[in-house]
Amino acid sequence: MEINRRRLLQLMAGAAVLTALPSRAQPAPILIASAADTTDGKHWLIVMDDLGVERLRHLLPERAHHVAAHPTRPWVAAVARRPGYYIDVVDYNNAQLVHRIEPQSGRHFYGHAIFTPDGNGLWATEMDMDSGEGRVTLRTLADPAKPLLDFSTAGIGPHELLLSPDGSTLVIANGGILTDGRDKLNIDSMQPSLAYLDVASGALLEQRFLAPDDHQLSIRHMDINANGEVIIALQYQGEATDDKPLVALHRRGEALLLLRAPADINRQMAQYCGSARFDSSGRIAAVSAPRGNLITFWDVAENRFLTSLRTADGCGLAATDEPEVFIASSGRGRCYTLYPRDDYREPLLLPPQLSSLAWDNHMALFHALG
Repeated sequence: MEINRRRLLQLMAGAAVLTALPSRAQPAPILIASAADTTDGKHWLIVMDDLGVERLRHLLPERAHHVAAHPTRPWVAAVARRPGYYIDVVDYNNAQLVHRIEPQSGRHFYGHAIFTPDGNGLWATEMDMDSGEGRVTLRTLADPAKPLLDFSTAGIGPHELLLSPDGSTLVIANGGILTDGRDKLNIDSMQPSLAYLDVASGALLEQRFLAPDDHQLSIRHMDINANGEVIIALQYQGEATDDKPLVALHRRGEALLLLRAPADINRQMAQYCGSARFDSSGRIAAVSAPRGNLITFWDVAENRFLTSLRTADGCGLAATDEPEVFIASSGRGRCYTLYPRDDYREPLLLPPQLSSLAWDNHMALFHALG
């Protein structure tokens, strides 16, 4: 395990800097957070350090989806899977529940939330169950019971949301699917979109749709780099025999650009991508395809597929501080460091109580806060 610890510290802090630091100035421990299920059917928020030592095991009322780390406090937020009725904000240092946030009457959460950069608020995607309209809300953590802001997402089924690099714009993945619980009601007429909203007013600044022939490619998960480029993981809702690209890229002011993997890789992706993350350089993106047991890698500067690594039920992704290196989690209880340029993955060594978990779709990698 010590080899894994040293390697992760290098990835998160830089090897040259790390070796030059005195012991009292060593970087804060690296933490990995994710929702996970145990074999007895219970749902947990797990925070562990880079040695595989648990820092937090918090029982959740239902299955969670996304986990976000607070920028200035030792808190993580676990967001319930759609249709979700809770967001638990938990202190991983003392294992205390800070807030259990519930939606307003007639609403449910859609699986994703992000903290504001100053740490005072939390944005979340929601559904208005009467109208079917997608909403995005901002709650203050001082008083999270009622949203401070509540905007339309200009679409149906909003899922992941991002903040632009300058903090002025919300980017919303409108999946386009009208749902009743887990049932999908409008597959034949669904209309996914990527929407850009002003954070202060909710005004729609830009919205992009796929071509009519591609309207069943649900826009679900995404990431944004420092240039404002958005990498998108798609989930196809059409016929099983159809051959559709499953990754897209967007640059402001341009049309959505579909990116296609080689034919054999595209087939193996099984029409479903689960997570997307840029590396620290913002040039290389990882997109997971858990049903196809693949994680794919893309060069966004050249708009092209790079390579893939086989990872059984691999879905959760996080970037390290080293370019072109990622961490991935699997529903089979494994975590890996991924080196796409070398076509290599290195398992993280986890004790049995962690390697027996079914890690959920998303993960967060961050330095511990006091």
